[in-house]
Amino acid sequence: MTPFFRSHRLIAKLLCKRAFSLFAMAILATLVSCTTITTDRHHYIVNAGSNQVEVIAEGKGPLLVLLPSAARGADDFDEVAPMLADKGFRVIRPEPRGSGRTTGPYAGISLHDVANDVAAVIRQENNGPAILVGHAAGSFVARVLAVDHPELVRGVVLAAAGAWSYPRELGIAVRKMDEPNITDTERLKYLRSSFFAPGSDATVWLKGWRPLIQYGAGGAPDNASRDQWWGAGNKPVLEIQPLDDPFKPRSAAGEFKAEFGDRVTVVEIANASHALFPEQPKAVVNAIVKWAVTLDSKP
Repeated sequence: MTPFFRSHRLIAKLLCKRAFSLFAMAILATLVSCTTITTDRHHYIVNAGSNQVEVIAEGKGPLLVLLPSAARGADDFDEVAPMLADKGFRVIRPEPRGSGRTTGPYAGISLHDVANDVAAVIRQENNGPAILVGHAAGSFVARVLAVDHPELVRGVVLAAAGAWSYPRELGIAVRKMDEPNITDTERLKYLRSSFFAPGSDATVWLKGWRPLIQYGAGGAPDNASRDQWWGAGNKPVLEIQPLDDPFKPRSAAGEFKAEFGDRVTVVEIANASHALFPEQPKAVVNAIVKWAVTLDSKP
C-alpha cells in the first residue's frame, strides 16, 4: 500500500471515530433532555394523633400542599409536583387515609378529621403558612383546613372544584369507580364521559382508585356543615376552572366569585375536564405560579 493510500485510510478512521463520538454525544444529550430527574424527592411519616400520614416531598421554598380528589392518591400529582418544585416551591403531598402508608379510620369521619391530618403535616414542615391546592373533592379538605387552622394557610387553590350542585348522573359515575368488579372498559366509559375532555387520554386514570369512595377525599362532606367551609374562610382563592368540566357547567361558572368577591381569582383552562391535572399540567402550574406571586400584596 502506498503512503498516499495509508494516509487517507488513517484520516478515514479518525473521521469515523469522530462521527461516532458526535453521534453518541447527541444520543446522550437527547436522553438527558427527555428525562426529568428529581433528585430530592423523598417520603417521610408524620404522626397525626393516633394515626400516621405518609408525605411525598420535594423542592425548596414557600410551602405548597397538593391534595388529591376523591378516592385518588398523591401520585396523581407526579407530573406537576416536580414542575412546581422547579418553580421554587417546597411541594408536599400528604397521602389521604387509605392510600400509601397513611393510616387511620375513614368510615364515619368528617372533613375536619382529614384537615387535621394535613395540619399536622404542615406543622411538621415548620415552613408555613402554606398554599393549599385541592383537586376536586380535595378542595373540600383545603377549605375546611383554611377555616379550622387559618394560621397555617396562606391561600387556597380550588382546582376543578365543581359547582355547589351538579347533575345527579355525575354522582352515579363517581360511585361506579368504587365497584370492585368494574371492568376497564366500563370504567373508561365513565372516565371519558365525566372526568376527561374530548381528545384527552382517559386511560391514565384506569388505575389508582382507592376504595370507599363514598367518604370523598377521606371524610364525608355530610359530616361537616358545607355552609361553614365552602368559602375557605377569608383566605385568597384561586379557582381553576376546566372549560369541559361537567361538575362545573357553564351556567355555574361565575357562582363562586359572585358569592365571595374580590378575594377570588378565576382562571379558565381549555381542553380539560374534571381530571384536569393529567390533561393540562403546564397550564395548571402556570396558573398557580402566577397567582402565588400576587399573595405577597394581599392582606
